[in-house]
Amino acid sequence: MRKQAKPYGTCRLAEGAEVAGRKVLVIEDVVTSGGQIVLSTADLRNLGAQVDGALCVIDRDQGGTEALKRAGISLLSLLTAVDLRAAAAS
Repeated sequence: MRKQAKPYGTCRLAEGAEVAGRKVLVIEDVVTSGGQIVLSTADLRNLGAQVDGALCVIDRDQGGTEALKRAGISLLSLLTAVDLRAAAAS
């Protein structure tokens, strides 16, 4: 997803396959507040995609999960800040 479509090339917000009518999973490296996923999901939904979930590598445990839940998006994280602190302490 792009924050804004570029005025050249394909001029699309989302590159790749057509998203209209498809179930889409948003993938993010790090989630803090969840704000960018909420914005990207709104754009994808406006393009006709069905977005119910997001996957991230690290959830920083700073409110992102709750913000996404309010937007109708469930978040699956591979690691959390708690996991990383525990690993660093051992």
